[in-house]
Amino acid sequence: MNRTTLSLIAGATALAAVTGFAALSTPDASGADPAGAAAARLPVERTSLLCPAPSTSDLAETSYTSFTPVTKGTENKGKAQLTPAAQESDGQTGDKSGEKDDAKGDEKSDKKGGAEAARPVVQPKAPGTPVTATTNGAGTPASVGTAEGSYAPGWTVQQTTEVAAGSGRGLLGVNCTAPDTQFWFPGAATTADRTDYVHLTNPDDSAAVVDIDLYGKDGAVKSTVGDGITVPAHGSEAILLSTLSDAQEADLTVHVGVRSGRVGAAVQALSDKTGGDWLAAATDPAGSLVLPGIPKDATAVRLVLFTPGDTDADLKVRLASPTGLITPAGHETVRVKAGMTTGVDLGEVTRGEAGSLVLTPTDRSVPVVAALRVVRGKGEKQETAFIPASGPVGARATAADNRAKGTVLSLAAPGKAAQVKVTASAGSEGGTTASRTYTIKGGTTQDVQVPVPAGLKGTYALTVEPVSGGPVYAARTLTQPENEDAAAFTVQTLPDDRGMVAVPEAEENLSVLQK
Repeated sequence: MNRTTLSLIAGATALAAVTGFAALSTPDASGADPAGAAAARLPVERTSLLCPAPSTSDLAETSYTSFTPVTKGTENKGKAQLTPAAQESDGQTGDKSGEKDDAKGDEKSDKKGGAEAARPVVQPKAPGTPVTATTNGAGTPASVGTAEGSYAPGWTVQQTTEVAAGSGRGLLGVNCTAPDTQFWFPGAATTADRTDYVHLTNPDDSAAVVDIDLYGKDGAVKSTVGDGITVPAHGSEAILLSTLSDAQEADLTVHVGVRSGRVGAAVQALSDKTGGDWLAAATDPAGSLVLPGIPKDATAVRLVLFTPGDTDADLKVRLASPTGLITPAGHETVRVKAGMTTGVDLGEVTRGEAGSLVLTPTDRSVPVVAALRVVRGKGEKQETAFIPASGPVGARATAADNRAKGTVLSLAAPGKAAQVKVTASAGSEGGTTASRTYTIKGGTTQDVQVPVPAGLKGTYALTVEPVSGGPVYAARTLTQPENEDAAAFTVQTLPDDRGMVAVPEAEENLSVLQK
């Protein structure tokens, strides 16, 4: 058995040990209940979230927005907290050369307030109302969060960072993620104009051991440095991809496999020319994929794909536009060679309209992972964001940190038509909830006019709940409308927030004790 296979087996064992039966009973993407009619859908009682260290820039301004939607069936008790993880030992260099400097302390940070500036702790209010916290500068560590009771179902934390200048300038956003044992990141790079880090955060009381594998246009990229990386208990590590290999890869797929323990993982992609953003993990390899919410004013879109198996994948490429499914000219199909990363330039594929990319097999279904690298603006005003392939909204999806201006919600129904309810929460500093229901035609994507809380002060959250019809995919785009010359933006996909799990009914059966 090769190392990857061992990692997958260990990861599956660890996941079963941590999440138990609930993980085995979660409804599939189609909304069908695999446990049958006997299974009841109940709110989760505990949720863990992990946020990466936001930035190494002294100019960084980071906000955290925590929100839990109101969920029927929960008791009015519990709590949630987001606390700082242990500081990275490597200073985001990919080696241990920064340990000596770390021991001396950061005098610059001390002058700005020391530990207080490095603690972006969010203290959530009651479910239904978002709460925010801010931090500035480069000293902010990763964060580890836990929610229990009524605070747990659908708990969402959005981390948004504005960097005024320098590498990775612009708006960087990421949804803090649940710990897991395997992650795929198509769309990373190790070229001279890119500085990409893999951020790993460990929520548990024991160290986690992680392998990082890289795949370029010619297959696996040779590296031994990515094997057996230790992430300390309640700590985090940021690994510079270019330290794992000397290869210059413009389209790179990163695989994070956990040998022992669990981690949260995200890739921070930074560029001097086109800004930067977080690349969230793509949904698990599948034969058909949806990449929702391409901004209508995108000036360049690049599709990056990878298949982890030993069989080539042939995919049909279509765009779900406001009027229906269309085939991008010159990109009717794409072939993804087994074990190799493929990049395809789609140009200005949306042509001024909302759009989502839909990938389906031309013949035989072969599991694939995919992501889009999207650029807005031109020349020196370019900014980059990423859209990984996403799962459907499912029962409910949640997006925190929405503003009165600059929020765009995209809803896609690649198959059957769907009816969707969108609810805006109260504002973090005032305002009352509002909701609206939309009908999305089959095969289309719509940028909907989101409801805004009456009397809004601060930021608000959006919850998306399918009412009827086929699967719905969603993405939220944030922009900076106050700066008309800037193209700064970030996109977050909205898969199911995992606030509910299917729990089968059980009855006593003493026959299992008999031989």
